[in-house]
Amino acid sequence: MAIARRFKITHDEVFPYGAYLISEVGPVFDFEKSTKDTKVQQVDKDTGLLLWSVDVLDADPDAGRKSRTVSVKIAAKHQPVPPPPDPASPFRLVVFEGLSALPYIEESGNFSRIAWSFKADDLTAPARAPRSVSAPAATPGDGKAA
Repeated sequence: MAIARRFKITHDEVFPYGAYLISEVGPVFDFEKSTKDTKVQQVDKDTGLLLWSVDVLDADPDAGRKSRTVSVKIAAKHQPVPPPPDPASPFRLVVFEGLSALPYIEESGNFSRIAWSFKADDLTAPARAPRSVSAPAATPGDGKAA
């Protein structure tokens, strides 16, 4: 099969309504190599770079409860620095560059679902505003103002 397990996908395809930071960028620890006293940071298998992780809120109004918050790993030599916060908002909007996705099955008791692992090359400030959430347009004759 020609499709790789992990595939490239654009930020706008994953987060069309935007992604907002809800955690600091931190190291991903390799639990197999770490000990109680010595933490070892995980290395990306594809690039050999250190792995960092950040949690984001997916602003999609239709996102399910379990998929509203997502962790994104970032492969980078040094800890990525998020863009400065917007003084007009308590949330920090980010864009992930070089995003890729890996589907997997998440099992919880008798229930299974498809979940996603995301990895990026970097995080930056958005060049433009994400898609806005707007009310559906009224149809003629439904009694609602347009």
